[in-house]
Amino acid sequence: MQYDIKLRMNYDYADGVGGGRHQIRVLPLNLPGVQRVVAAALSFSPQPAERSDFVDFFENNVTSVAYRSAHESLSVQMTARVMVARPEPGFDVSPTLADLKDELLALLSLVPLSPHHFLAGTPFAVPNGDMTGYAAESLSPGRSVAAIAHDLCHRIHTDFTYDGEATTVTTNAAQAFELKSGVCQDFSHVMIAGLRGLGIPAGYVSGFLRTIPPAGKERLEGADAMHAWVKVWCGREAGWIEFDPTNDMRASNDHIIVGYGRDYSDVSPIVGVLKTTGGQAGEQLVDVIPVT
Repeated sequence: MQYDIKLRMNYDYADGVGGGRHQIRVLPLNLPGVQRVVAAALSFSPQPAERSDFVDFFENNVTSVAYRSAHESLSVQMTARVMVARPEPGFDVSPTLADLKDELLALLSLVPLSPHHFLAGTPFAVPNGDMTGYAAESLSPGRSVAAIAHDLCHRIHTDFTYDGEATTVTTNAAQAFELKSGVCQDFSHVMIAGLRGLGIPAGYVSGFLRTIPPAGKERLEGADAMHAWVKVWCGREAGWIEFDPTNDMRASNDHIIVGYGRDYSDVSPIVGVLKTTGGQAGEQLVDVIPVT
């Protein structure tokens, strides 16, 4: 599938700002065998005094901007054409949980995609007894790691309620688990923390998801959104497999990847500091339009 993606993030500052610095992670990734970025551009209004583009430790695209003059608003716009062609799922060659732990002990690498980075608790996804116990209900004798992850993905989708008002961007996995509700970020953090509690490496995927309007309804411009799902290390042979607990599925050609991290804090679309005395109001508008 080929998509045209448009993202606009707008911020209005109640008392204006005297300057600031931001890091933006919204440009899709080039991933051989998964997705190819045909073209992409990122623009700002007002224009920043400084701009630099680089790749972070997890090989995500990052744009850093700095403002020194006063301004009352900020608009960040990203456009991209991306082709997604994920390989069809093959046979399950992932090991059992016991064998996975042996494979982890034998893996002596700390490259960005090393599963060792995705085992320990992180600010949004710290394992605890309740979440580990919940995840352990997906265990059964001889079950593969991929099957464990698939079952946990399904159970989160079934047991949790999608509610955009229940949580905020700062809600962590333990809080979302207690509420049994939230959004894609929360479902992903709960799944990550649960798997880590079992000793299964799991990470956070930030990206876009094509949405299909209800039958008989037109697609509303700007009505799509950024999305989050989970990557799970399923052993040396199977590698990383991505699951979407919000939609109870493996990631498909409708999932467009922006970044990988240990949790949301590694791949948040925009972070930074401002010089201001007031609050701010923001909106995010996304369009994911299939081309072919």
